Amino acid sequence: MTQETRRCFLAVVVCMAVILVGAGFAAAEKAEGKTVHVFNGKNLDGFYTFIKARGKNQDPKQVFTVNKGVIRISGEEWGCITSDAEFENYRLTIEFKWGTLTHAPRTDSARDSGMLVHSIGADGSCGGTWMNCIECQMIEGGTGDLLAVGDGSPAFSLTIPSAPEMQDKCPVYKAGGKPVTINSGRANWWGRDPQWKDVKDFRGSQDVEKPVGKWNRYECIADGDKLTVMLNGVLVNEASDVRPTKGRIQIQSEGAELFVRRIDVTPLAKDKGAATKP
Repeated sequence: MTQETRRCFLAVVVCMAVILVGAGFAAAEKAEGKTVHVFNGKNLDGFYTFIKARGKNQDPKQVFTVNKGVIRISGEEWGCITSDAEFENYRLTIEFKWGTLTHAPRTDSARDSGMLVHSIGADGSCGGTWMNCIECQMIEGGTGDLLAVGDGSPAFSLTIPSAPEMQDKCPVYKAGGKPVTINSGRANWWGRDPQWKDVKDFRGSQDVEKPVGKWNRYECIADGDKLTVMLNGVLVNEASDVRPTKGRIQIQSEGAELFVRRIDVTPLAKDKGAATKP
């Protein structure tokens, strides 16, 4: 083989490799399915509001508004926006940042909200405010915690690999740790500060969440009965044996001003689907 022939041969091999790699990425994207923009960037079509002691689509104080492509949740009253559709086997991505306003009785407490997945049953089942669900917590210092928000039965539960030491009687996520199942309460993300306090502007030494006013990317990957939680590209928590495995999505209003500019759902595989009728 001449030098020129060898160069041509190598060029062909490189081109084929690039094509194959590109095809692999394309296949992976196709397998993940087409992203659904649950928040359309214009209004709250695709959601309804629910406020404690007021009910569905009763929001006289405009707790939930949309302006210039961003949802503002004032936090003044306890409630949520709830998706019309139910979802299963998906990647949920939201982008959020905290505002400066807080409201009684949490005026001086850590800014608090939540991304609630697999929400089922009646509106207001939990404390007259939210549906029973699995919560991906959003709170200063604790974003990434997982909570079983239900009736205390195995119908609402999750199992995390846990570190040997508990924090405030809660298991702490540690890859490869001893499995611990909860039917209520909280499973902490791995970096939650042991000295965490429920005070406004709390920052832990290992916090992945960005400071107040900066945008965060929060992801929940629901694959069958497994949940993986990512914050700003970092794995912060994961659970198995999750119950339930599908339902609506809720974003909470819980005393703190919150801005959300993205709520996207991407099916994990073409044959699994993401949105289903409730």
